[in-house]
Amino acid sequence: MTEPIELMRAKLNTETAKADWAELQPFFAKGQLIRVDERLDLIDVAANIACDDTATVQHWMMSGQLAKLDDATAADWQQRNPPIWTVVVAPWILVQERAH
Repeated sequence: MTEPIELMRAKLNTETAKADWAELQPFFAKGQLIRVDERLDLIDVAANIACDDTATVQHWMMSGQLAKLDDATAADWQQRNPPIWTVVVAPWILVQERAH
């Protein structure tokens, strides 16, 4: 299982992008944004989702470290417009606020 996740990590690492909140709003409206806690590695989370590592993904969800982006966070991001890193794991877009 390690090798496929490592290959997926390498692939997804090249597909990350910085986005402004304005670019992400239409996807938020469709319920497609998944917030990744800043303590987690965005690429690691994306690779585990892409490789169907259900146990790990469920652990992150149960601990609140991985969840659909909520209205309060969306309103906060709308107001502050922080740097947000993204990676697509269809049909989701994983989003993570990052420090400058």
